[in-house]
Amino acid sequence: MSEENKKANYGADNIQALEGMEHVRMRPSMYIGDVGTRGLHHLVYEVVDNSIDEALAGHCDTIDVWINEDNSITVKDNGRGIPVDLHKKEGVSALEVVMTKIGAGGKFDKDSYKVSGGLHGVGVSCVNALSEHLTATVHREGKIWEQEYERGKTLYPVKSIGDTDYRGTIVTFKPDPVIFKQTLEYNYDTLASRMRELAFLNRGITITITDKRETDEKGEFLFEKFHSEEGLKEFIRFLDGNREPIIADVISMEGEKNDIPVEVAMIYNTSFNENLHSYVNNINTHEGGTHLSGFRRGLTTTLKKYADASGMLDKLKFEISGDDFREGLTAIVSVKVAEPQFEGQTKTKLGNREVTSAVSQAVSEMLENYLEEHPNDAKTIVQKVILAAQARHAARKAREMVQRKTVMGGAGLPGKLSDCSEQDPQKCEVFLVEGDSAGGTAKQGRDRNFQAILPLRGKILNVEKAMQHKVFENEEIRNIFTALGVSIGTEEDSKELNLEKLRYHKIVIMCDADVDGSHIATLILTFFFRYMRELIESGHVYIATPPLYLVKKGNKKEYAWSDKERDALNKEFGGSATIQRYKGLGEMNAEQLWDTTMNPEFRTLRQVTIDNGTEADRIFSMLMGDEVPPRREFIEKNAVYANIDA
Repeated sequence: MSEENKKANYGADNIQALEGMEHVRMRPSMYIGDVGTRGLHHLVYEVVDNSIDEALAGHCDTIDVWINEDNSITVKDNGRGIPVDLHKKEGVSALEVVMTKIGAGGKFDKDSYKVSGGLHGVGVSCVNALSEHLTATVHREGKIWEQEYERGKTLYPVKSIGDTDYRGTIVTFKPDPVIFKQTLEYNYDTLASRMRELAFLNRGITITITDKRETDEKGEFLFEKFHSEEGLKEFIRFLDGNREPIIADVISMEGEKNDIPVEVAMIYNTSFNENLHSYVNNINTHEGGTHLSGFRRGLTTTLKKYADASGMLDKLKFEISGDDFREGLTAIVSVKVAEPQFEGQTKTKLGNREVTSAVSQAVSEMLENYLEEHPNDAKTIVQKVILAAQARHAARKAREMVQRKTVMGGAGLPGKLSDCSEQDPQKCEVFLVEGDSAGGTAKQGRDRNFQAILPLRGKILNVEKAMQHKVFENEEIRNIFTALGVSIGTEEDSKELNLEKLRYHKIVIMCDADVDGSHIATLILTFFFRYMRELIESGHVYIATPPLYLVKKGNKKEYAWSDKERDALNKEFGGSATIQRYKGLGEMNAEQLWDTTMNPEFRTLRQVTIDNGTEADRIFSMLMGDEVPPRREFIEKNAVYANIDA
């Protein structure tokens, strides 16, 4: 049949119907978010979530995770073991059904699991589909059962391989390089952070993680064990370990409202930031949702009622805002919902309306009891709220000044900004450059069509330790706001950023490749995390990577971004090359800066992402906050990775 006839006979046979495992392999991002670093780690979370579900159902208290030498993963639990008997409908073992059928599993049977974790509900079968090889071993009813799979397809029927006194499930999988082309290497710290988080969220469970890829000086594998008896109270102490509390202890409660289990823990500290972390069925809902709305409502209503009754607000000449009650507050809200409905850009915003009143009631009862039983702490909290209100009043004037300078049809741009000619924000990028000298070089080397340059003078304000009105009064920060064209939000919801008028969809932090440059980049990132977090979450923030060395010999010259590259080039050039160390961007001429750091064809930009919001919050407060001992401990622990310039 000719090609024309084939096109003319378009019918039912031409429709490609992909089902189950095939569809997962064809469209993996639909199931695990992406096929980069985040998706790779998500495979581990899906398998661990199965074990957590067993724990939530009361049948498991220990979960062990190993990163093996070949970057495969093993997850072991002491739960009941996945059933292996014949599944009547499918005609094969229940284990095979769970491992090879999308949407199969005990968590869909409400008699087996009241609630379950996992963001997408696809479970271990999705992991199997995206693995080069997977082995499932089940210890159940005195027998050991096993089945292996390649790219989701069974290699042999489930078979008994021995007897056992143990019970539980062991899953070992190796991600498929055909799917995960960017990287197959697991990050220990990323996985350990999530295991720690799960231990706090599910008290009484012991979770261990072992990295078998390398050993320490004692010949031992990297290993951590996580266990929490107090749950969210301990979680709060861990997150707020770098901040100074203003009340004696963590305020916490747990209970059930409208058949929804609710856990809340909170504390007030001397900082000026609001740090709210919310979870649904162990999922970090960083976009918030109805449970966070319920928390805010319960907190504001109860504290306002107490503050009014105390008479401490009588002399205040303006109204208290909802934001004032949350300044210096660190809180965790965790709910278990039988059938969660997720919304938002990344499907991590809870939409169940019934959860709002459940959390609001729980928080109100908790706070009323606490304030009544702890009058001194109650007074301290209200005083903090009053100070926040006064600072907000001052910040409003500073914010209005920024808003007046915000871009309106191209007018009002900072004098130092060298703008680009392109008008489409999706094609435009702005470089935040350290210092006027480097800024001048960048202006000469850039492509004026789509690249803008904003030089920043010295080190910008450390927003981690500054009151909000001081932040908005800072000239360099005002310049960033007005150059980007974003609005800061209303008085009542000052943390919301309006991105509709964002003028550049790539915001590139470009600093010197030395200690001072790293500090300035961290200060800028702290500002973005605290005041423009939506820019990071939307994928607009990047870090430039200028070279460290220029290696020359005769007419040959190459750039090196690491000591290893420098040594390799020196060897390639015969061992007697001239090596120039770039300590600052200003040491490069315009052509060199364009070739190495700004040219889209050759440059390397590192996109800034937030894999774990609670861990990012803790790290920023540690690095940029007032408490010195945790920062010193962090530097000593990680000094091996630091490049200290003489």
